[in-house]
Amino acid sequence: MLNELKTLCTLPGPSGWEDAVRDYIATQAAPHAHSMRVDAMGNLIVEKKGTLSAPGKLMLCAHVDEVGLIIRSITEDGYLKFAFLGGVDRRVVIGKRVLVGEKAIPGVIGIKAYHLVSREEETSVPKAESLYIDIGAKDKESAEKLVDLGDYAVFDSDCIEFGDGMFKGRAIDDRLGCAVMLALLRQELPMDVTFAFTVQEEIGTRGAFGAAFSVTPEIALVLETTTAADLPSSAEHQRVCIPGDGPVISYMDGGTIYDRGLFELLRDTAERNEIPWQMKHYIAGGTDARAVQRTKTGVRVAGLAAAVRYLHAPAGVGSIRDFDHILRLSRLFIDAIAQSVKEGK
Repeated sequence: MLNELKTLCTLPGPSGWEDAVRDYIATQAAPHAHSMRVDAMGNLIVEKKGTLSAPGKLMLCAHVDEVGLIIRSITEDGYLKFAFLGGVDRRVVIGKRVLVGEKAIPGVIGIKAYHLVSREEETSVPKAESLYIDIGAKDKESAEKLVDLGDYAVFDSDCIEFGDGMFKGRAIDDRLGCAVMLALLRQELPMDVTFAFTVQEEIGTRGAFGAAFSVTPEIALVLETTTAADLPSSAEHQRVCIPGDGPVISYMDGGTIYDRGLFELLRDTAERNEIPWQMKHYIAGGTDARAVQRTKTGVRVAGLAAAVRYLHAPAGVGSIRDFDHILRLSRLFIDAIAQSVKEGK
């Protein structure tokens, strides 16, 4: 699964431009799918038949998009002005490499030179309006030959394994969930499962609503990443969750109160199978679960996530062991739901 995650993390797929990621996933999923379709929003919906026929019972969900940038103007000097796609931390983007558009034009995010800033500017986070992308163009005309208004940009960051079983890469949020679902698709499953690879999560969980509306599952498991805060500057009570301490089982975030019975099922399954797990110590953020849960007459939702440092930055860091445990616990969850269907629950 790790090699697949590396591949997924190198593909460009900011919100609204998920085609490259979706096309790769579709190619990998096709040999194992009973049916596959792309809906009007761009979600990829894959049906996998299992031993037990249970259409519409269970859906697994992960989003394919990542945070990025969108080009909104070009200056006379050939610099690109941009807006962010999703919640990007402006503090960490200065000087970072980016790739612009389908041509992957290399650029770097720049700002006024340090020796020119005022005391006030020195102590404040720069606004997006003061940032620009330098693609090496000598003027506006040269830049316009390479870039169109409305083009996207993504961070240019390598994927590597390092340290004590850690992984660094762009777009771990949420290519990890996609990699887990692809691994599950390749397995023989105990029941029918619908896999929803959703779009535009980073700008408001927009794709998940349409996906859930068409699938109409009874139960959904959302596979995600979540904010880790195990940093030297964080007090013990501020450490939201910790990479390496196991999958995060969600009970509540900024958009969802997760189904209590499914939370307990994940927790008990993890403990019975000696899978380490943890909960977040801070309520914030949101996932596709909030859109899925509110679809039609409602959906019971569960959430599994990997603790990842530096989310929505040019590169995130997570534990490979956690990634493997999420895959294992997801499969055990499917097994448990299949058993409940057999028992008529």
